[in-house]
Amino acid sequence: MGLYADFIFPRMMDWVMSRPGFHPLRQQALEKVSGRVLEIGFGTGLNLPHYPNTLTWLSAIEPGNFLPNRVAERTIHAAMPVEVLHERAERLPWEDGRFDYVVSTWTLCTIADVSAALREVQRVLKPDGRFVFLEHGLSDDATIAKWQTRLNPFQRFFACGCNLNRPIDRLIRDAGFSFDELHRFVMDGVPRIAGEMYRGIARPSRH
Repeated sequence: MGLYADFIFPRMMDWVMSRPGFHPLRQQALEKVSGRVLEIGFGTGLNLPHYPNTLTWLSAIEPGNFLPNRVAERTIHAAMPVEVLHERAERLPWEDGRFDYVVSTWTLCTIADVSAALREVQRVLKPDGRFVFLEHGLSDDATIAKWQTRLNPFQRFFACGCNLNRPIDRLIRDAGFSFDELHRFVMDGVPRIAGEMYRGIARPSRH
């Protein structure tokens, strides 16, 4: 994909996403997760220290091969068994109803066909499973939302496909989920165009 996408951006992303302000957000999002879990958009494994000890197994997908030595080091020291596959969320390689939880943190902004990915999330969840998400997306402030749309082409270019203006709650609902929890807030220390956060837990409506 080129020098920037393969080497520069992954290091920049890992540095930004490991800043202290992200730690409590990850902790809050993941505190109820348990059992057999799938994480879509594993990145460089920054969620690993924040998973509770109630996990029995973590499967993860990441289409990119970001900082493989750093990922290997983090997975080796994880508190649970971890498998990382280089797959895309639009077509998950597991049978129906395999996972207790599916986790997505700052991932839905980048997936090319996010609706297809969310349908796959629904498919691989157990009947009583839950989708846990922590994402940035479209602001509910009209002025901020306009700026997000204006700046989105630049964001997609410099952040390797990341979108500023996806309506995360609507995308999840339209894919057939209902919300157990949904929290909207602005992340401290982040410009509002990139800091509009969605955190929640959703269940497949068909279950």
